[in-house]
Formats: sequence, C-alpha cells, structure tokens
Amino acid sequence: MPRTPTSDEDDLDTPAPPVFFAEQALLGALLLEPHRLDEVPGIGPEAFSSAAHSAVFAAIRSLPAPDPAQHAQSTAWLDKVLASARRQARGLSASYLHTLVQVCPRPRHAPAYALMIEAEHARRTLRTGAQRLAQAAGDRTHPQPVPTTLAAADALTEVVDHLAATFPSGPASLPRTPTPAPAPASAHDEEAAAEEERALLATATAHPAVIDQMRWLTADDFVHPLNAGLWQAATALARRRAAVDPVTILWEAQHRGLLAPGAEPAELLQALAAPAAGDPHYWGERILHRSLLTTAHHVARHIETLTDDPATTPHQLLLGSRRALAGLNAVRARWHQATSPTPTPTPRAPKAPARPRAGPPRTTAPGSFRVSR
Repeated sequence: MPRTPTSDEDDLDTPAPPVFFAEQALLGALLLEPHRLDEVPGIGPEAFSSAAHSAVFAAIRSLPAPDPAQHAQSTAWLDKVLASARRQARGLSASYLHTLVQVCPRPRHAPAYALMIEAEHARRTLRTGAQRLAQAAGDRTHPQPVPTTLAAADALTEVVDHLAATFPSGPASLPRTPTPAPAPASAHDEEAAAEEERALLATATAHPAVIDQMRWLTADDFVHPLNAGLWQAATALARRRAAVDPVTILWEAQHRGLLAPGAEPAELLQALAAPAAGDPHYWGERILHRSLLTTAHHVARHIETLTDDPATTPHQLLLGSRRALAGLNAVRARWHQATSPTPTPTPRAPKAPARPRAGPPRTTAPGSFRVSR
C-alpha cells in the first residue's frame, strides 16, 4: 500500500521501510481492538518513526478503552482518538484511521508488531548515540575531550543495556557487516603523534627505571609501527631486568625484525639517544590520550555501520556493539590507571604490647611459701 502523506513527511518519493507497515499494523490492531494495548506495555510514542503515528498511539494510550460491544457499532471512540491526535499532527484525517484498520493483517499479532517497532527504535537510538560518541571523540578543539568522550560512551552503553533488556540474549551470530577501516589521520596529527612518540622513546631510554611502571601503555597505542616496535623492545628489556640504553634497544629491535629497509640503525640510535625533554609519564599519557580518542571514534563508526545495515538483527546489534565497546573500555581502564594518583600507603598503627596470659590459679597467698617438713 502506498505511504499516506502526513504533515511530517517531506520525502514522499522515498520507499517506505518495513517498520512503517509494522507501525500501521499495530495502530490498526489497537484501533480495531483497543483492549490489546495491555499486550504491548513496553512501547511508547517515541518508538514510532512517524510523528503522525506517534500522535495516534499517544491518543490511544491517553483515552480509556471503550466498551467492546459499543465500539463494534459506533465510531465515537475513533472520533476521540482523531481529535486528540490532531493536536500533535494536524494533517491526520479520519480516512487515514480507517486505512490503519484496514491494513492490519491480524490484530492478535499486536505484540509481534510492537517488537518490530521497538527493534527499529533501538536501531535509531543506537545510531544517534554512536554519532554523538564520534562527534565527541573527533572534536579536538574541546578543552577536555576525554571526559566528554567517556560521558558519550557511557550514554551509548546505557542504550546497549536497554537493548539487552528489551531483547533478551539468545542464539545470535556475529554481525556480517564489515568493520570500517580506521579513519586516516591528518598530516598534522601524524606529525604530532610522531613527535610525541619520539619524545617518549628518548626520555624512557634516558630514564629506564620508569619503563616497567608504564605497563598501561602498549604498542597498540602508537600511530607509527616502528615507534611501537621500539617501545616493545624497550619494555621487553626492562621486564627482563636487562641493561637498557640506545645500543641494547637497537640490538633488541634487530632481533624483532624492526630493521627493515627505511629504518637505518644509525638514525634509530640517534633518535633513542636524543636529549631527553620532559617526563616519560607525560609523553606516555599524551600517546594514550590520542589512542583513547582514536579508539572511541573508530568504535562509534563501527556501531553506526552496524545500525546502517538493515540485515543486522537486534541480537547482532547487541553482540557487535558490546564487543566494540569492550575494546574502548580496555583503553579506558588503562587511561584511568595512568592518570590516577598513586595511592599513598596507609601507615600501620603500632602494635599494642601483648597482654600477659592468665596463669594457673594460685593455691597460696602472694609472697608466701610452703615449709617442708
């Protein structure tokens, strides 16, 4: 059936998606048999994709259900629904309400129609949350991008949790939607990342004692693979309690296959032995800061891609979103580890002197002694 024009629809030439017909079927079922509203308690007006459909559902929910016998013989209740719905959607007509009744295949299937509508509403809500996360992670002009990004990630996680509550977990395969490739960094970001990574390698080489304390930084946080490999070489030496200096790191790098064409040993040695400027922790936090925002942006694009694929089921959306957010939560945990102050050990209270243990009862008065015969 062709889409009925309403006041909120400007793209009349766009084919109606399947959820549009599910909305029509549900509303038709409720208009025909209003008592079935009790069978769809979890759905609200915000779940509908059309403002006109949302207005009709809100009107149905706000009015007391009519007597079934009277409703079968009179349109009085339908007139009340139309009058109430027109307050939000003026373009509604009585003929469209009758169309909704006519297109409903089976009123008893109202719960199934409602579940379809909730699934698409969850998809739209998840897409909006992912877009907000991508916007927060990509806004490098924000004075505090990490807290803003983590707040957006928390909001997105709440949407995923609501999806899990609406659609209990069941057998589901992984989403078939290909994971989008990471967004390419700008030339400015590439150069800034290279400078931070070189500064970390130089300062960490000059102060190797702190390398083992920076377990929250991994090679995956680096933008440039060569710098990531050098950091792995330095951390491997530190954890083996081996000597750490430019020469030993270069030797370890050779065994890890890092000295490929384009990575001249003399140049690497010069970079590792560059004058140290700043604290390794500072440069490590800068690298992890960039990694967290990049990961959040990629996770957001991944989830948004899942929602854009109409073949993705609600359970696949849930599984794919949770897996994507788990990767972000892993980086987030390391960020909190890096930025949280080291707890000061609480001094132990001095032990109280041990109280003497009670001995056996005395048989003589204190100070007395027995005289032997």
